[in-house]
Amino acid sequence: MKPLILPGEPPIEVALRISARARRLSLRVSQLDGSVSLTLPRRASLGEARAFLSERADWVRRHVAASPAPIRLRPGTEMPVGGQAHRLVVAGGRSAALGDGVITLPRDAPEKTGPRVAALLKSLARDRLAESCERHAARLGRRFTALTLRDTRSRWGSCSPGGRLMFSWRLAMAPPEVLDYVAAHEVAHLAEMNHSPAFWAHVARLMPDYAPRRRWLRENGAKLHAYRFRD
Repeated sequence: MKPLILPGEPPIEVALRISARARRLSLRVSQLDGSVSLTLPRRASLGEARAFLSERADWVRRHVAASPAPIRLRPGTEMPVGGQAHRLVVAGGRSAALGDGVITLPRDAPEKTGPRVAALLKSLARDRLAESCERHAARLGRRFTALTLRDTRSRWGSCSPGGRLMFSWRLAMAPPEVLDYVAAHEVAHLAEMNHSPAFWAHVARLMPDYAPRRRWLRENGAKLHAYRFRD
């Protein structure tokens, strides 16, 4: 369905979604990237959607303005890796590499900076998450069947009933203890596929001090999604 455009400076694109379960029109502004979506019941008309959006234009603009500004990666840009600031510098080589407070980049093709840094983060995330998940799974006496990485927007990790663990590779930017918390959280789902008291008891067994790590992610997670790895 073609998106609506909220006029103004700047114009804002609003994605339209039709839901059989929706009983009324509703707007949502993503806290991660400021994207706007308007959900409609099946019988709602396009005219109703436009009127609804117009009535709430000020609300939409306030929430979009509060979202983190996108950060595009260029030489000189600072970004976190493992919770520590690293500056992108051109230093030769064939790929992006992690140094002491820097990420070094090849001298050719600056337009490949984003994808090259993303590849580095994926490699770091896979190694660190695999170590954490294996350690927590051993303590819990459970096994996972696979570990995959994605650039997810709605969640930092997930666990399937078949024991497949999935994580956002952007966790490589977070402090190590936060990445470790997400690993413990998903491994705990190998025992309890819910968020019941029994589940949180497993999390606490794996990581007694998980609360501040969980809070850090809630308060700072949107900043990790501000980095753009493709123009």
